[in-house]
Amino acid sequence: MSAAPSQKDAHIAALGAVMAGRDDVWCLDSDVGGYRTTLGERFPDRYRDFGIAEATMIGAAGGLAATGQMPFAHSLAGFAAVRAFEQLKLDVVAPGLPVRVVATHSGLSAGHYGSSHHVCEDVAALRALPGLTVLTPADAVSTGLLVAALVDHPGPAYLRLGRKAVPSVYPRDAVLRIGEAVRLAPGDDVTVLASGPVPVQVALAAHRALAADGVGAGVLDVHTVAPLDTAAVVDAAVRSRLLVTVEDHSTVGGLGSAVAETVAELAPCRVVRAGVASPPAGGVGGHEELLSRVGVSAASLATTIRGALARR
Repeated sequence: MSAAPSQKDAHIAALGAVMAGRDDVWCLDSDVGGYRTTLGERFPDRYRDFGIAEATMIGAAGGLAATGQMPFAHSLAGFAAVRAFEQLKLDVVAPGLPVRVVATHSGLSAGHYGSSHHVCEDVAALRALPGLTVLTPADAVSTGLLVAALVDHPGPAYLRLGRKAVPSVYPRDAVLRIGEAVRLAPGDDVTVLASGPVPVQVALAAHRALAADGVGAGVLDVHTVAPLDTAAVVDAAVRSRLLVTVEDHSTVGGLGSAVAETVAELAPCRVVRAGVASPPAGGVGGHEELLSRVGVSAASLATTIRGALARR
């Protein structure tokens, strides 16, 4: 896997290409940084910076969408999903408007700022809003592909991005469809369902470690958490002895909950959830360091899988 730009940089490049081809696409900013000097300078008539007033920005995005425009509204995940939740719920999701909320610094990716910047509840809150598409791309390539796909996607969407660059998972000629999980690695003893950049990297590393022990750990990139690819989850539950979910999010309400709800109803199978079950000790640290403290690392995941398979 080769080095790649950050998801934010990939998003800016993809959105710039979209804005160049369509005059109904807008870039709304909440003083995030990077958008004014790129998209703002290229498309000054369709760029607005609302400052640190995320609720106002989301309300304005709903107004633009109601007039036939397609705004991409940018903020940090904690502010976009929590501070502006009421506006997102009432002004965007309720009327089903094509607003695309792009949230960076999700999960524990801004953990160097401390616990005030841990955002591990956004997917849980937003997955409860009917009709809102929730996307968690794994790398820069998939970020660009999903941004392009959003142009023709109906209704509102939330694009959850990390902070730093990660190695590329997808080739540049990959094809991604919203709502369709992608199998990244084979194996039917256990299926690991991961969402987000670091969790996917962790899942692939665990796959390699387990393969050395003769354990086939398949890996699915669940880049769309809502609506969940129910068919892919059921297929994994039928073919595997165990399902394991990995996410940079609380183990309550996110991918793990979505998968457990699905298999409980359609294809009973044991589900083990790896994620942020409780705040990481210390609260401050690098992204991978904090995730490792809560058990989201390749070594921890491989150990968890070995133990779960042995108990069965």
